[in-house]
Amino acid sequence: MISTASEPAIGTPSASGSTRGRKSVLIVGAGPGGLAAALLLARAGLDVHVVERLPHVGGRCSAIQEQGFRFDLGPTFFLYPKVLERIFKLVGRDLRTEVPMVRLDPQYRIAFGGGGELNCTPDVAKLADAVAKLSPADAPNVKRFLDDNRVKMEKFRPCLERPFSGWKDVMRWQLMKLFPTLKPWRSLDSELGRYFKDERVRLAFSFQSKYLGMSPFNCPSLFSILSFLEYEYGVWHPYGGCAAVSEGMARVARELGVRFSLGDEVKEVLFDGRKAVGVRTRSGEHRADALVINADFAHAMTKLVPDHLRRKWTDAKIAKKKFSCSTFMLYLGVEGRFDHLPHHTIHCAADYATNLGDIEKRHVLSADPSFYVQNATPTDPGLAPPGHSTLYVLAPVTHMHSNVDWSKEAGPFRAKLLKQLEKVGISGIEPRIRFEKVITPADWQSQYHVYRGATFNLAHTWSQMLHLRPRNRFDELGGVYLVGGGTHPGSGLPVIYESARITSRLLLEDFAQDGNWLGAPGAAEGAESLLA
Repeated sequence: MISTASEPAIGTPSASGSTRGRKSVLIVGAGPGGLAAALLLARAGLDVHVVERLPHVGGRCSAIQEQGFRFDLGPTFFLYPKVLERIFKLVGRDLRTEVPMVRLDPQYRIAFGGGGELNCTPDVAKLADAVAKLSPADAPNVKRFLDDNRVKMEKFRPCLERPFSGWKDVMRWQLMKLFPTLKPWRSLDSELGRYFKDERVRLAFSFQSKYLGMSPFNCPSLFSILSFLEYEYGVWHPYGGCAAVSEGMARVARELGVRFSLGDEVKEVLFDGRKAVGVRTRSGEHRADALVINADFAHAMTKLVPDHLRRKWTDAKIAKKKFSCSTFMLYLGVEGRFDHLPHHTIHCAADYATNLGDIEKRHVLSADPSFYVQNATPTDPGLAPPGHSTLYVLAPVTHMHSNVDWSKEAGPFRAKLLKQLEKVGISGIEPRIRFEKVITPADWQSQYHVYRGATFNLAHTWSQMLHLRPRNRFDELGGVYLVGGGTHPGSGLPVIYESARITSRLLLEDFAQDGNWLGAPGAAEGAESLLA
């Protein structure tokens, strides 16, 4: 476990940006992308200094620890570990040794408000049998769906591994040739309709669009690959939660020489003309040869970079972009156990389309909200005191909007969500709550510096993907690079980690240093392939 105390920045680079002749890099934010970039850039021999506002690493992938209870703050699904396994391998470490984890079976249970449930197992034959209980006609198409998406993933994989700096890169990738496979004109739900007629079965293979903060009714069909990845490569629980992954990354980074300044908020980015030369924090000025921004993109641009230095991403233009939904969070430390409840449970509202419309179009709170519960204690007893449980409850809600005043709505919505828990077999828990923390979209915005409280960042529409998303080598400013959900490839832990590899390769290229050891982008075969 890492220390949560603020650490002094020992040996901070001078104004010239060099320490002992090495090129230096400042990383703003110790979230998953920043930590992955720190590992790779330190392995490349650079002088790496990470500056983090919070008193601990991980950002939204950190832990809440109180009264013997431990919760993940944000992500609880650890998917597609191969991406991070490769990064650990590149720095000479083994992910499973550094961060032990277990594959879940069932991966999760989906409870449908309209009736029925599905225990989603990675055993495809058993999964088809479970689907048959909901819709016999759909069961034979489970394998066909997974097989087709295996092909789709392989064809789209190069996009997830290379930068897109403009239309030339898009044309070089020959996107047009993939249109018949990617079907960009289809929504995810429409694409699932080619395989499954029962709306509950379609929902079971499309709710993963919520990992991107989007509805399956407007999420691009490309993202059918998300459910494929779960069944092909597993849903995992790292012991200690996903925050333990961040802590393990920071531990290895320190061993590689990375310096951390925790509890040291960046107040502004320092510029020489249009080139970033450092940052000013609570502790003073820190300068470097390059700046990697892992903070929430829209927040960082509007709060840390003068508006006049930006053309394509001005404050006004950012305000017009499409942003993901937000989340209302309950972290409950409860006396007693819930061994009847799976590790992950997703409850879908009886009128799911109306619930999503409330979130994305009407920007109001639903009378019957969908929700998710993580009951991790049976898998990982150390997360709670003996005889107690941790319940992580999440309800997707609108991002910050004038229609919802959270100073008035937080209490009533909490009560509604506790009542909703009865629908998955959790009743009468309020008298047994021994610890509770609530996070609303307003809290995500004010306490965690998430623009509009949109916890999944910029929406993943085709107009905000590839070169139309903020670029890994940020073309608006000199010496600035981006990692995290706000840049290419997008949100979700696997692609956030991959953003760090893309960005590190670009930064090393600009420093005229060898980046071949990171692996060729989009390589179809070999140990460095994303699907190796």
